[in-house]
Amino acid sequence: MKQDRNSTPFSRRSFLHLSAAASTVAAMHIVTEPMLAHAAAKNRPLNAVKGAVMINANENPLGPCIAAREAISSMAALGGRYSTEMTDDLVQLVAKVEGLKPNYIQLYPGSSGPLHHSVLSYTSPSKSYVTADPGYEAGMEAAKITGARVVKVPLTKSYSHDVKAMVAAAPDAGMFYICTPNNPTGTLTSHADIEYVVENKPKGAVVVVDEAYLHFCDAPSALDLVKAGKDVVVLRTFSKIYGMAGIRCGMAFARPDLLEKISGFSGWNAMPITAVAAATASLNAPHLLPERKAVNAKIRGEVFEWLDRNAYSYVPSHSNCFMLDTKRPAKQVIDAMAAEGVMIGRIWPAWPTHARITVGTSAEMDRFQEAFKKVMSGTVSRAWAEPNVVAKNAKRNFDGLVLPA
Repeated sequence: MKQDRNSTPFSRRSFLHLSAAASTVAAMHIVTEPMLAHAAAKNRPLNAVKGAVMINANENPLGPCIAAREAISSMAALGGRYSTEMTDDLVQLVAKVEGLKPNYIQLYPGSSGPLHHSVLSYTSPSKSYVTADPGYEAGMEAAKITGARVVKVPLTKSYSHDVKAMVAAAPDAGMFYICTPNNPTGTLTSHADIEYVVENKPKGAVVVVDEAYLHFCDAPSALDLVKAGKDVVVLRTFSKIYGMAGIRCGMAFARPDLLEKISGFSGWNAMPITAVAAATASLNAPHLLPERKAVNAKIRGEVFEWLDRNAYSYVPSHSNCFMLDTKRPAKQVIDAMAAEGVMIGRIWPAWPTHARITVGTSAEMDRFQEAFKKVMSGTVSRAWAEPNVVAKNAKRNFDGLVLPA
């Protein structure tokens, strides 16, 4: 039987079902990785140093593959059209690739949107938001909007999510957030541990599994739990291994009723056609994932070997980022590295002497190693100087949103 192309849970008319209150909340800014990276830099532009090495925001320096770039170029002339059928076509392709029904898939400009809207949908003052510590902060920011209690549970000694402690800490949980590989540590939480949360969570709670970095490793996906009809939402993005962070394409996988609830805050909309074209071309490039995974693993392994030879401490990672122990307040090292033209990632309060490092190109990581050795040996001769003195009432631009300082 021919598949109904409009069988996703987000028909165009579903947008009209948004209440006034939901529309107001949906308009609130969605926290993203570039916003957090910008905020960590305070008033310092991320590109303040000309020619700086940018290994601070978990971006993929390889960018989109050649096929994706060509697809983007071919779409430029059609930019005056919404071309909604392209969104439907991509859903059909993803469904075929992942072995899911189309109505289990919703596309978004990146995966920040479905994470944000999942928190809005499933947490409240009486339904807590549970996450790892350190862990990706965006969901915690969304929980401030709903008034939910945020429960941060330390990682285990092996740096996985402490799932038993997470379940025990929040009998009132509305949502459990598990990012694997974890951002910022790049460490894994096993499928069995995810299953534990699913089977032992409070009734009505959902488990959101963020697989933004999954393709950098060989760990299994949690999509089988979605296929089994569990209370699970899986998030994916083309921002990381596919190199499309600036193009914005992601997706959520879940039972139709779970996605329908999320859509109360997001509605349905056509995707940017350049993003859809690039994502489609990327999915149709069979060698792209294994090649890029190998490139990242090789460079990451070389950096770890260098850190080991020089007796620097770090957390072994399966992703395109890792946590580096600076053995001192990490803010000092971040500023000193910036003075050397190397922008590294931010600090998590739970680990104040660690900074997150993104795996860049071989040349970028060579510059990182040179600068880090200088900083740690105390031979850096100049401190970071802000390019401009920013007034107290100045405004800061966070990922396109201008906010008061």
